[in-house]
Amino acid sequence: MENKIKGKAWIFGDDIDTDVIIPGKYLRTTDMQVFADHAMEGIDPDFSKKVGKGDVVVGGNNFGCGSSREQAALALKYAGVSCVVAKSFGRIFFRNAINVGLPLMEADIECQEGDMVEVDLLEGNVRVNGKDFKGNKLPDFLLEILTDGGLVAHRKALQEQSK
Repeated sequence: MENKIKGKAWIFGDDIDTDVIIPGKYLRTTDMQVFADHAMEGIDPDFSKKVGKGDVVVGGNNFGCGSSREQAALALKYAGVSCVVAKSFGRIFFRNAINVGLPLMEADIECQEGDMVEVDLLEGNVRVNGKDFKGNKLPDFLLEILTDGGLVAHRKALQEQSK
């Protein structure tokens, strides 16, 4: 994981729930490509065709609310999204994103779709069009999990260090 992320913005509003991030009919697979191909399908059926590797999803309040499906964070990650920036997150989505290694930042930013968004995870800042926005910096232990690529990879790294 990079501590500084730069990507094109994809804008979504408030209360984006996990059902629109990855619709339930795709949950019976473990194929990450299926998740990627149908990311955000419930709100933008063409999102997976338009999003590029490294792009940033920008949401409003309560992004990722709804059911506890881990597949929502996986869908965004495997679609190429490098980070999600939102005013606030559904708590379960927030933790699932960390667990699967998808960086996120709580910040209230102003931008338009297609703007370049720069996220500094270490500083807790977001920059758009030369304007800085203060975000909520993740605690160091969560940054360590993200740096290792998610919770499972982090646990493996800790086990290796203890040998």
